[in-house]
Parts: sequence; structure tokens; C-alpha cells
Amino acid sequence: MKKTVKILSVTLMLALFAGFGTFVSAQGPPPPPPSGGHGQTTNQPAGGGAPIGSAVTLMLGLFAAYGAKKAWDARQKLDE
Repeated sequence: MKKTVKILSVTLMLALFAGFGTFVSAQGPPPPPPSGGHGQTTNQPAGGGAPIGSAVTLMLGLFAAYGAKKAWDARQKLDE
């Protein structure tokens, strides 16, 4: 009986130490307060909320056009 209690208590302590260790290290520091120059009373997201959706669409279109040109040139070279 004593051996079972000892094993159970050691296992419980190890589980608690492992659980609290990951919980504590997963917490980041709070964000800094806003500076006086940006005109907002709350914290702003990183990057200032810049829209990147249209830039991604533009780049995908350019990549597709470049790939189509490379395929066209390769096809023309095979036909010669």
C-alpha cells in the first residue's frame, strides 16, 4: 500500500510540474501601450492592418502569366 501511494504521488507531482511548465511558458507578455502619435486609444495589430489580399492576387496572376509564357516558349521550341 505504501509503495502504491509513493508511486502515485511521484507520478502526480511529475505530471503537475510538466503541465504547469508548459502552461507558464506559453504565456506571452502583454502588448505595449499605444504611443501618442497614432491617434488611437487601443493597441493596433502588427503591420498596421495593411491590406495584402490584392497584392497576393496580383502576384499569383503574374506567376501564372510567367508560367504560361514559359510553357508557350517551350511548346514553340518543340514545334521547330
